[in-house]
Order: sequence, then structure tokens, then C-alpha cells
Amino acid sequence: MTAVITKPLLSFSQFINQLPDEEGCYELVNGQIMRKQPTRKHDTIAEFITDLIKDEVKRLQLNYFVSGRIIIRTETETGIEQGRHPDLVVVDKNIWESNLTQSVLYDAPQLVVEVVSTNWEDDYTDKLTEYQLLGVKKYWLIDYLAVASRSWLGNPKQPTILV
Repeated sequence: MTAVITKPLLSFSQFINQLPDEEGCYELVNGQIMRKQPTRKHDTIAEFITDLIKDEVKRLQLNYFVSGRIIIRTETETGIEQGRHPDLVVVDKNIWESNLTQSVLYDAPQLVVEVVSTNWEDDYTDKLTEYQLLGVKKYWLIDYLAVASRSWLGNPKQPTILV
């Protein structure tokens, strides 16, 4: 007889309260805490885009907060709470400053940017659906490795930015 050990599914608030203190990015996926481990190239691209957008927000004097350290509460189509940690979030400063807790966002931001990695299906399908359900206005996918399927990128596959 084999014993099967199952972990209890975490809610979003439990996830936030149980975030590991160790360095890294974490997401709540289907009730479990998952560590994101981006490559150096992934981080370099994400930081480059963050810097560009911060510069434009400052230049145009827009009322936005821009960060790559925000966790967004989303839900799946079946109502399961998720905690997503995008590579970049642009949110209205008034909304951001009204939230006095951790770097957590419950409202839809203006822009979410994901730099696509080998787990491309999460970015192209799951996160796309969750962000749409939340009401995110703009979602950018930066697929610098052209790892998505040809149905998304065409043939031949090429590095792509999808908006």
C-alpha cells in the first residue's frame, strides 16, 4: 500500500502570510507556492523594459507606479485564487497608495508585462485568461526566445512582443 501525501490548498491570504523570506519570486498556482527562477537574460530584459517605462512615466509626468515586485491576486475561470508575480506592473498611483499592506494588488493594473520563459504556456494561456478576468487593460508578452508554439508565433518562429 502506498500512502499519498497531499498538501492543503492555500488561499491567497495564506500565500501572502506564508511567503518565504529567502530571495526569489513566488507565485500561488493552484493552491501551491511555486518559486519562479528566471535566467539572467530574462532578468536583464525585464529590468530594461522597467527602466524604459519608468523613464516615460517620469518624462510624461503620469500618475503611475511602476515595479517588478508586485504580486497580483487573480482567479482562474473556475474561481481558484492565484497569486501572480509579473515581471513588470504599471498601476495608478492612487490605487497603489490606497493599499497600505505589502506589495500586493487586488485591483486591475493598467499594464502587466511578462517576459516569457520555458513555461510559456502559463504566460500565453493561464495568465492571459486570469488577467483578462481581472480586467487588466494591457498585457504584453516578451517572447525573446521564441519558445511559444507556431500557432502563436507563426512559421518560422521569431522573437516576438505580443500586446
